[in-house]
Amino acid sequence: MNASTKAGMAIDLPVQGMTCASCVGRVERALKKLPGVQEAVVNLATEKASIRFEGAADLPAAISAIEKAGYEVPQSSVELEVEGMTCASCVGRVERALKKVEGVQSASVNLATERALVTLAGSADVAALVAAVHKAGYEARPLGASANPASEGGAAQSPAEDGTEQRQARERASLKRSLIVATVFALPVFVLEMGGHMVPAFHHWVGQAIGTQNSWYLQCLLSAIVLFGPGLRFFQKGIPALLRGAPDMNSLVAVGTSAAFAYSLVATFVPQWLPAGTVNVYYEAAAVIVALILLGRFMEARAKGNTSEAIRRLVRLQAKTARVRKDGAVQEVDIAAVRAGDTIEVRPGERIPVDGEVIEGSSFVDESMISGEPVPVEKTPGAELVGGTVNQNGALAFRATKVGADTLLAQIIRMVEQAQGSKLPIQALVDQVTMWFVPAVMAVALLTFGAWLAWGPSPALSFALVNAVAVLIIACPCAMGLATPTSIMVGTGRAAQMGVLLRKGEALQTLKDARVVAVDKTGTLTRGRPELTDLVLAPGFEGERSRVLALVAAVEDRSEHPIARAIVDAAKAEDLPLGAVDRFESVTGFGVRAQVEGVRVEIGADRFMRELGLQVDTLADEAARLGDEGKTPLYAAVDGRLAAMIAVADPIKDSTPAAIAALHALGLKVAMITGDNRRTAEAIARQLGIDEVVAEVLPGGKVDAVKRLKAEHGTLAYVGDGINDAPALAEADVGLAIGTGTDIAIEAADVVLMSGDLGGVPNAIALSKATMANIRQNLFWAFAYNVALIPVAAGLLYPVNGTLLSPVFAAGAMALSSVFVLSNALRLRRFSPPLAAGR
Repeated sequence: MNASTKAGMAIDLPVQGMTCASCVGRVERALKKLPGVQEAVVNLATEKASIRFEGAADLPAAISAIEKAGYEVPQSSVELEVEGMTCASCVGRVERALKKVEGVQSASVNLATERALVTLAGSADVAALVAAVHKAGYEARPLGASANPASEGGAAQSPAEDGTEQRQARERASLKRSLIVATVFALPVFVLEMGGHMVPAFHHWVGQAIGTQNSWYLQCLLSAIVLFGPGLRFFQKGIPALLRGAPDMNSLVAVGTSAAFAYSLVATFVPQWLPAGTVNVYYEAAAVIVALILLGRFMEARAKGNTSEAIRRLVRLQAKTARVRKDGAVQEVDIAAVRAGDTIEVRPGERIPVDGEVIEGSSFVDESMISGEPVPVEKTPGAELVGGTVNQNGALAFRATKVGADTLLAQIIRMVEQAQGSKLPIQALVDQVTMWFVPAVMAVALLTFGAWLAWGPSPALSFALVNAVAVLIIACPCAMGLATPTSIMVGTGRAAQMGVLLRKGEALQTLKDARVVAVDKTGTLTRGRPELTDLVLAPGFEGERSRVLALVAAVEDRSEHPIARAIVDAAKAEDLPLGAVDRFESVTGFGVRAQVEGVRVEIGADRFMRELGLQVDTLADEAARLGDEGKTPLYAAVDGRLAAMIAVADPIKDSTPAAIAALHALGLKVAMITGDNRRTAEAIARQLGIDEVVAEVLPGGKVDAVKRLKAEHGTLAYVGDGINDAPALAEADVGLAIGTGTDIAIEAADVVLMSGDLGGVPNAIALSKATMANIRQNLFWAFAYNVALIPVAAGLLYPVNGTLLSPVFAAGAMALSSVFVLSNALRLRRFSPPLAAGR
């Protein structure tokens, strides 16, 4: 692909889905309608479109035109690890550099994760992306690419696996060493200079013991060690950025400290160059500023490491080896060598290495890491196992079904990483502000210097220098850049621990605005499979429950109907023997009859009983009760006598009532959308306190119902689990899929509830509210801090009450702002969900 955003240049785009010459013409016509397109030529053989623009090439518009014509421009994504970013302005700079690369459709850079996700139309030119980042003044390396980041790709790369954690650990160690060196050498400078200002007696002692000039020489030496030792990092990054016309936080520190140091050098060695009364030194400002900013960076690095704890915990769940049966023996192999179809043995207390199906043995497995449920799940042959869960008390052998990137745990890690790296809509405002922030601060510093020099009291030059340096140092965009991504990282990590996986980070912001939650019935509110709920014995059969159930189940065992299977499963669960059946007959429209070891059994609706001459009035009260619960009763006759009334239904999940109550407690309306009959749906709604029922709808009708509810109530979250829920999940503002549901439903959703019940919905909404509140707190602090303190640093209060802000205190305040934002974000790790696991 050859694409460019330069004026008068052409772009080449791959086009998929063309089958004939008419397709070519359709794509060409769509492209030629775009503003500024001079020429569009589409080649069916190469499946490429060459487009020439008169002015700047509009890549997104070209892709949109092709897609609207009914064809596809294949996309790929590349994730880069970016080193050297220190503040929000760095993020904007890297994003702009990446977006200028040929073929880049979008680029999202995250300061907290230090990663960039780049989407390209066509194949990825990774070298060009890395070069663009390097040209912008940073370093980058690819973490991996995927054709479809939502569903494909390699195994999820954890911070530990891709080297990020090791690099961050090295960075923390480097900052710690630099901080120690800077503190050791800056402290004597601070004591010599500031000690004299605070304690006059100490000032006289210094003058008598070593002399003021010798004190300045010593301060100069110690400050130079600090500035050009530990502080050299600010100059190495900041000065090139300044020369490129794209200053960052490092530039502010470099300019501020070097100005204070250079002024002090002149005062120390050539004082005659300065006006009378302005000969002062500010070595302590330069040295202590470096030490304080390094302290802030070190604390920031430690806190940022904690925000990735959720991913590291997930990675630690992955087994490193597996015992595989090969050639009649059991061999312990690396997890990467396991293949689908291998037979694997697991001992008690070990982690399940990959996803699979039990073929031998029985045990209980702790699956709390995916469901949040503390109760172990029994596993027998045929049961599914999830990699990363813990086998408890029995030995198992299972067949591997999913390995590597296909395992559920790998997919969870990948989804959490994608959510943590995403940008919320609220971040757009921050990006706009930080784009101009650092240049604006430098302009304010220059104005401050000029104003104090022109109108300040004597010594005006000293006042001008000190206040300009204070402005440069206090204006820290770090807090702005970290305010949103750190909260997202901690919030999505906490969500994963609760069994709530955010496939799209935007859902974290949208969920808090939900006004109505629409839910599917089957598999969401209910268990999704019919069960025997009632067996009411008729007069004369009291005490014969087991015999009646065994007779009915023996007959129904001949049928594959879901109701029949539910009755048979209930009998088997009670270990009831099923007798031999003969003369089985299905009576169309009425029911079934058969002989069970000589006993005549008839099963069917009330009209079948009346056809047999039997009265069901004796069970009328129970029948009415079942009807109110939305259940349809069946009747059973044994040897010509009415024996029992049976009800089979899809029972409500134990967790559903508490979940509905929690949603109401959050101030939300709850609507049920189902294809089931209205009587059953309304009965369930009455039991659960559901506000609105939409029943007897097809999948298309579910979409219409979602649109209507959105129009009536506002932002809507839809919860479902089946294939027929996928269109409604996609139409909703936020789609939440039950994790035990179908893959199609999960792919259409924004959020996946791994616990398999509705309890995850109020938890997800409550976490969304908490996370967004946390982000607002962070942004308020970051913006209010700068709005309030930059004028103070510039000396705006001096004419009022004589207040000036020392550059040293400015550096301390700057470090505090970033640490506050990170510490506030980390509070989300203690978020307590409305519904605890197991309720």
